[in-house]
Amino acid sequence: MEWIGFYFQMVCERALADIAQIPGPRYGNVEFDAFCSIPWDFKAHAINTSSHQVIVNDSEATASAIEQYGAVGLILALGEVIYNDQERTFQAWHEEVKGGASKYTKDRIKRGAWSRRRKVSFALEQISFIQITDDTLVKCGSFQQDFRNADGSPRRAKVLIDLEQLDEETAYFLEL
Repeated sequence: MEWIGFYFQMVCERALADIAQIPGPRYGNVEFDAFCSIPWDFKAHAINTSSHQVIVNDSEATASAIEQYGAVGLILALGEVIYNDQERTFQAWHEEVKGGASKYTKDRIKRGAWSRRRKVSFALEQISFIQITDDTLVKCGSFQQDFRNADGSPRRAKVLIDLEQLDEETAYFLEL
């Protein structure tokens, strides 16, 4: 489902291997993607949605890293996404390739939960380098509070940034 994020992470790991420690530091069960002066995470986000909000990382781990290093960084790939068609032909192909519906999918159907449309392609338009400090966290929200994992256990809250609320935090960006 999140192949764009995994692919971007792989690209970053290869490109930054000579200048950053990969993976980065661990806080509990959360591991940052890299370390170079501060912990860094790599994320990808669709720009052709109504939301300018990006789910970043575990709130407690982020706060701990900021306490230890003064900031954490986010390398954010922004691009246009094309989603599966209305007939969900890509999703049908994906189900066939993976051998049918997973236990997670079967449980979702039993709960009556909706199925997200699959991302078929991603056209990279910009890469932003964002610094998150305590001052940034004041502007941020939280995501996944009171959410559950597939096994029913509670999910930990994550930092939710709104790209429209950031100004000085975006240190640099490349438009492609």
